Amino acid sequence: MLMKDGMNSRLLLDCAKSCILASSPVFRRQQFLIRCVGGSIDHQPHSRNMQALRSIEVDSESLIRAITPALDPTRHKGQAGNIAVIGGCREYTGAPYFAAISALKIGADLSHVFCTKDAAPVIKSYSPELIVHPILEESYSVGDENKRSVSSKVLAEVDKWMERFDCLVIGPGLGRDPFLLDCVSEIMRHARQSNIPIVIDGDGLFLVTNNLDLVSGYPLAVLTPNVNEYKRLVQKVLSSEVDNVDAPQELLSLAKQIGGVTILRKGNSDLISDGDTVKSVSIYGSPRRCGGQGDILSGSVAVFLSWARQHILTADSNSNLSCKNPTVLGCIAGSAILRKAASLAFLNKNRSTVTGDIIECLGKSLEGISPAS
Repeated sequence: MLMKDGMNSRLLLDCAKSCILASSPVFRRQQFLIRCVGGSIDHQPHSRNMQALRSIEVDSESLIRAITPALDPTRHKGQAGNIAVIGGCREYTGAPYFAAISALKIGADLSHVFCTKDAAPVIKSYSPELIVHPILEESYSVGDENKRSVSSKVLAEVDKWMERFDCLVIGPGLGRDPFLLDCVSEIMRHARQSNIPIVIDGDGLFLVTNNLDLVSGYPLAVLTPNVNEYKRLVQKVLSSEVDNVDAPQELLSLAKQIGGVTILRKGNSDLISDGDTVKSVSIYGSPRRCGGQGDILSGSVAVFLSWARQHILTADSNSNLSCKNPTVLGCIAGSAILRKAASLAFLNKNRSTVTGDIIECLGKSLEGISPAS
């Protein structure tokens, strides 16, 4: 009798342990994994996503060699690219400098910055290489009665230069002042009328997300959102949350919904789509995530976009480029060069790598792919 009672007690204890184990999160996760391994349904979205990215990976180095113009002594100043950055205010002077100087380091001949009067002396002090225009105004310096006339003067000043530019970069260091954003909106509309490509980053994406008509249906517009900027775009345009499982298809849908703009979704692998195709750039860059790398990217994309556009206009029908959209080509090239420069900078500086170190590696990275001589 005592033996039977002892066996029953042990049985009850074992059952209690089993119940506790079955209710634990660890046990439930183990059971889930077992079902996944044994089941016929594919429960490995991360693996599928990685396979999808590999299938759309592009040969960025061949593309860069194809669109990078030769250094020809017969060419004159400006033919290798004339880029303008619209951005820079009291709080933010580094971002427009990074974008503009990166354009020069890639190989553009001229690089302009249109900024507020407060930002201009600071940006000028960073480098004599940049052409700085202190013409933008913020609300605090403009009375309500003068806003219309000041806005007209700002637009007229930019219009004097507009036809000379091969590409505009909108947003680095722009800030979110309402009057300033209204002026920049008008600049964007005039750029569209002149058929000038625009690369939109930083606070320019804040402006566009709230005013999609500024870029909707414009095939020469490029958006370069980071993870948070992309999330806001998806919520606004697709009325959903970000789908990381089928990221390429989601990006394709997003670009198509905005009317065929090109979107460069920044991430571990950069995804690029114009609504017709999706490309991936997965070259290893750097684990160092210092601020300013997005500004380097926007300036680099602007130059490569202008080079790609010129290449497509002048290349014969035997061009070996499978993609003929200059905005997509510019994004691929800009992404690849930034990643290579970041990797090279990190090899030299490791944890202390900053944006300036990456900028100094842009030229060497391009030279390694498309030698000047």
